[in-house]
Amino acid sequence: MRVTWITDDKHAFSIVEYGTEKGKYDAKARGEDTEYTSFKYSSGKIHYTKIGPLEPSTTYFYRCGGSGPEFSFKTPPSTFPIEFVVVGDLGQTEWTASTLAHVDSEDYDVFLLPGDLSYANGQQPLWDSFGRLVEPYASRRPWMVTEGNHDIEIVPEHPQSFTAYNSRWLMPYEESGSKSNLFYSFDVAGTHIIMLGSYTKFFVESPQYKWLESDLAQVNRKKTPWVLVLLHAPWYNTNTAHQGEGESMRQTMEKLLYKARVDVVFAGHVHAYERFTRIYRNEHNPCGPVYITIGDGGNREGLALEYLEPASPLSLYREPSFGHGRLRILNETHAYWSWHRNNDADALVADTVWLESLSTSKTCQNTVDEEATTSFANDEL
Repeated sequence: MRVTWITDDKHAFSIVEYGTEKGKYDAKARGEDTEYTSFKYSSGKIHYTKIGPLEPSTTYFYRCGGSGPEFSFKTPPSTFPIEFVVVGDLGQTEWTASTLAHVDSEDYDVFLLPGDLSYANGQQPLWDSFGRLVEPYASRRPWMVTEGNHDIEIVPEHPQSFTAYNSRWLMPYEESGSKSNLFYSFDVAGTHIIMLGSYTKFFVESPQYKWLESDLAQVNRKKTPWVLVLLHAPWYNTNTAHQGEGESMRQTMEKLLYKARVDVVFAGHVHAYERFTRIYRNEHNPCGPVYITIGDGGNREGLALEYLEPASPLSLYREPSFGHGRLRILNETHAYWSWHRNNDADALVADTVWLESLSTSKTCQNTVDEEATTSFANDEL
């Protein structure tokens, strides 16, 4: 696990002390730090410290910098079942607070966020307030994120963009063979999770494409029978908002995901909820991924209220409401997806579906070798 925190004290040490009993720390790790400036803003000292090895399904108590408050987190399990919370386009509004409270009302193991975190849009203090908002949750469970368009933030001092995002939300990209914090992967409890970058190069000769190709080739479905992908701009979308913005990436990368028998693709960007059937090349295909748009975490721009009519037969459920999703993977073969709509008191379960892993489908696995020898070089490009 990597612990990240920020201090005003530029002399503070990047140390995390931890153990399995309150107030008793029998292990200690030292990490690294960074900081950045943007116009007249200077960040605090940003600390990253990796701790471990850790036992699965275990609560650890820890403190940062050698003093200060004690926190605790629970490690994910090493085997099924495991439960993921999925929320996109979070922001920091009253709706955000409602979403996080609803998420926190039931236990889960890992939080997945497909882009658009703070909605700072260049106002750097909003990254600090976002950190304070999510700290009670992100300090207790792993938060794994990928970037969205609101995280780009091109400023004169940093023409490469994503400076605040990359400085504050360091993900395990090096551990997964990636050369960029904007795309990476990790394994947890029989699940391989790939985080892709909608706003970094993805053409065939790009580092991201080559990394994805290599990453998928190394997946062992006996070890990780489930494969999930998260990205920001949806490849399939019947909302009138952001139409076609993920199309170039889909045309370039969709065949890789299809051949690898990816189970589910989660996206954000569109501020509404939508669940599709299994798709490949704009058609229902039992061996393609299920596509889910979950960009309804509570952003300040409001909901995307309008959908294209008539409804596409590929879209099985769509609704412009704030909420969050949960994917509970029970075993190697079956998982249960539920979408929880926000309301004043409770998170109402509005959409559910049982999913079967494509790794257990004989039909889909038998066709992989045949498709691998077929060229899709001219597919819609």
